[in-house]
Parts: sequence; structure tokens; C-alpha cells
Amino acid sequence: MTTENTVNEENNEELNEEVNTSEETGTNTSSTFEIGDTVRGTVYKIEDKFVKAHIEDSDFEGIVPISQLTNKRIERPEEVVSEEDTIEGIVIKVENEEDRKNVIFSIRKLDESNAYDSLQSAKENDETITGTVMEVVKAGLVVDVGVRGFIPASLLSDAYIEDLDQFDGQELEVKVEDIEPEKNRVILNRKRIVEAEKTEERKKQLESLEAGSIVEGEVVRITTFGAFINLGEVDGLAHISELDYSRVEKVEDAVSIGDKVQVKILDVDPEQERISLSLKQAQASPFDSFLNAHSEGDVLEGTVKRLVDFGAFVEVASGVEGLVHVSEISHEHVATPSDVLKEGQTVSVKILSLNEDSEKVSLSIKETSDRPAREEQAKVYRDDTEDDGPTLGDVFGDRFRDLDI
Repeated sequence: MTTENTVNEENNEELNEEVNTSEETGTNTSSTFEIGDTVRGTVYKIEDKFVKAHIEDSDFEGIVPISQLTNKRIERPEEVVSEEDTIEGIVIKVENEEDRKNVIFSIRKLDESNAYDSLQSAKENDETITGTVMEVVKAGLVVDVGVRGFIPASLLSDAYIEDLDQFDGQELEVKVEDIEPEKNRVILNRKRIVEAEKTEERKKQLESLEAGSIVEGEVVRITTFGAFINLGEVDGLAHISELDYSRVEKVEDAVSIGDKVQVKILDVDPEQERISLSLKQAQASPFDSFLNAHSEGDVLEGTVKRLVDFGAFVEVASGVEGLVHVSEISHEHVATPSDVLKEGQTVSVKILSLNEDSEKVSLSIKETSDRPAREEQAKVYRDDTEDDGPTLGDVFGDRFRDLDI
């Protein structure tokens, strides 16, 4: 039987069975080569299903079946090897006879052995490696890292990815999560790379943010106490009191998820990764406009917005509220503001003071009207003595009524 007949297409399955049997039993038919040895040779002939090579420093001929050329799926040997190439592999069978001296060896097994050693080292040292996505399956990605590795969908990113096909053929940076060479099992992790990159980006952005600067962000989450706004790699919080110059009862009344907004950075804490933001301070203050248009002593109309024990807050312009102290509501004594005022009521107010630094306005309702004239009260004269005799009132009757005493 010729060498060609040994490895031709018709007998390829028989060859693979012999290879597997030799690997399992560890049979050695040569005093020159043993199964497991590493051999090197030069390719001199390429057939459809195998490659022939001259083995260095030997009269043996080397044969590599197409299945042993690479762990990749190929149709013809020419896809990975050419004549005159130097190839190296692990001996998986030896044929040492008078008319035939062949070693059948595997490039794939040597590559896999080296790859497993490299992968084990990468895992122990937490190194990042690069692999090419060979196949997309429902549960994740099959990746070539010298051997077939697998990235479960849950370890692909820090967020859910619906379309895995986008990664087909891509080179990805990964970490070795788990490795079992005896089971040909390699689990890879891309999520850790993504998380580490985002952590570094967050750190850089936190260091670049400056209190007082105005930046653009997107509303990504709403709570009862404020809105979280994404600035790129980090989120900041705009408290409900910082959403608008007008009083905001519900956050949803001021912003919606997905809104693009301008915000002013109030404070940055890089260690805690906390950022305080303000939407209203990124806008022109309505108080400034009000201050330019009005001065102390002006009388204008306003709307009662809130009633409190100590007075009433009256909106005198959009985003500008002033306080009418309880003592400034009426010329008459007012015990509780709600006794004389209602929320939503329109009232005339006089500006008592404008505080530019604190942006506070003091108002008065009573100063917009004249003090009512006092009604004269009848004087009553009483005699508290115990004398039962007639009093002056009894004697003179109503004559004292018209006297101004």
C-alpha cells in the first residue's frame, strides 16, 4: 500500500480511528519517534485531505491530515499552509516499516497545547487576551483564542445585548474566566473588560468636571426627590429644588426621561462618585430680570402660591416669589394667614425690599391700602363706690354725653 493510499480521502476515516486508538493506548512503533514527540518539517506536497512534509534530520516522511492542520473550519489545506512552509506538530502515530517510514502529526494539537499553557498563564496573571469571534450561538459567542473558547451572553457586557450577531467576525478583548484543558473547556469574560474601561472613563470624567461649569446631559431616572442626569460616563443628581425657579411639586412636572438638558455642576465628589447638579442655575435667573424691572416701593399684582403660619408666598413674576409676612397682610390683626387669604388668590402687593444676594423679595399687602379711620367709641362712666346715694349720672343724666371730657 502506498503512502497516498494510507491517507487518501477514501481511507481518511480509518486513519482518524487509528490516530485516536494510538493516542489512547500510547502505542509506539518506532525506535526513532514516539507518540507525543514534537517534530518539524518542510511542506513539499499538498493534497485535498492531507499535507506531506520532509521531517528534519530524519528519513521519515511527515503527514498532517486536514483535520489536524488547524482548529478552524477549512475546506482545503491551502487555506492555512503552502509548499515550502516549515511546520511543527505533535506526533500522533508512527509507521516504521521497510518500505514505509511515516509519522503522522498534528499541528492543531501542538497549537492547542501551547494555547492552553498561554491561557492558563493569562488566567493566573489576570491578563487581557484577544480572540476572534468564530460563531454566534443563542447562548453566547464561540471565540478563537488558539483553542475554541466561549463567552456566555451574561459575560459579554455589563448591560443586556439583544443582537449578538453584531459581534460575528470581530476581534474582542477578553479575560480567561475558567479553563479545563482535559475537557477542552475555556470560558471567557468580556464583561470585566467593559466594566474596567467604564470605571477608568468615569474616573477621568469625574476629574475633568468643575463646579460652576455648565454641561449637557440626559435625564435617565426620576425619583421623588429629584432627577438623575447622565453626563457621559457618570450620572449626577439634580434635587427637586434645583429643577426650576418655580416651585416644583412633582419631578415629572419639570422633566421627563430622555430629555436633553443643560445643567450647572454644583459639587463633585470623585471618591464617592457623586455629582450635584442644577437645571435652574444653568438658566438665566428670573430674579435678575425682575430686579432690573422693579424697585422698592413698586406696587404690582401677584398670586398667592403658598400659605404658611408666618405669612404668604406670592408669585410676582414667573419664577419669582416674595414673602408677605403675617404682620404685612392687613392693618387689622391677623392670627392665621389662611383666615384672610386663599391659595390662587390675586392680590396687590408693595415691594418692601429686594435682596440681590439671597434673591429674596419682601412684600406687603396692607401697604397697598390706607389705614382705616378709627371709630370713636362711646365713653362709659362708672362709679364703683359702695355709696347708694345718687350719682352724677343720676342727677345730670345725658347732659354729660355731649361733653368732651
